[in-house]
Amino acid sequence: MSTMYQQDLVCYREALRGGMSWSMVIRRGFALRLTAMADNANVALLAFNAQQPLDRYNMPDTLKAQHTFLLTQGHILYSDMGHALLSIIHDSVGWHDTVSGVSTRESVKEKYGAGSYQQLRNEWHRSGQELLLVELGKHGLGRRDLVANVNLFSKVGVDADGNMQFAHNHSKAGDVVDLRADMDVLVVLATTQHPLDPWNRYSPVGVTAEIWECGVAGDDDICRLSRPENARGLDNTAHCFCQQPKAGHAA
Repeated sequence: MSTMYQQDLVCYREALRGGMSWSMVIRRGFALRLTAMADNANVALLAFNAQQPLDRYNMPDTLKAQHTFLLTQGHILYSDMGHALLSIIHDSVGWHDTVSGVSTRESVKEKYGAGSYQQLRNEWHRSGQELLLVELGKHGLGRRDLVANVNLFSKVGVDADGNMQFAHNHSKAGDVVDLRADMDVLVVLATTQHPLDPWNRYSPVGVTAEIWECGVAGDDDICRLSRPENARGLDNTAHCFCQQPKAGHAA
């Protein structure tokens, strides 16, 4: 049964500075907690079935299945095959952007100016797309695996005319989001500024990443109860693990 975050359940902790890429396989029954180090954080996220990376986060299916435009507590990130990859079991932000994508090398240069490694060393200007590709390459993945991402900690609304509007300082220092892995999930992150952020100085915000043992979704799980589609999605995902030996049984 899933539990709430506790310090003594944390098995891994790392500070991810702004402008950094990161990836790790989060095992079923563990959760990734991200904590913003300052206001206006943004973390681009991709998620893949660790056993079969072709089964990856599917933005359209995730939104359609849950009748939503945003992600927050109670929502699930679904894969192409209808599997629950990550469940948002706790969220102090209230809105995570699903539709805006990531910055590119061209857009970063246009907005922030040239900023090479030779000039700026570790503060050099990197785009979200480049950082995600760096991490994907570590797992045998590449450009074709760069699908629509989630922008954690960011809010983008749409007005009556269809214009996208970025909410500046939507997230605050200390905001957290807990993402439970409902199967073994490869999580890929880039701590870069949101592509629609109007601030014209390159100043990506870092986050703290913690992995903690939360357990699997129970009958009273907040994501299971939020929509009937989610109950079916979690059950469908659990079928992937029905052949694992149970405690007290020989492997």
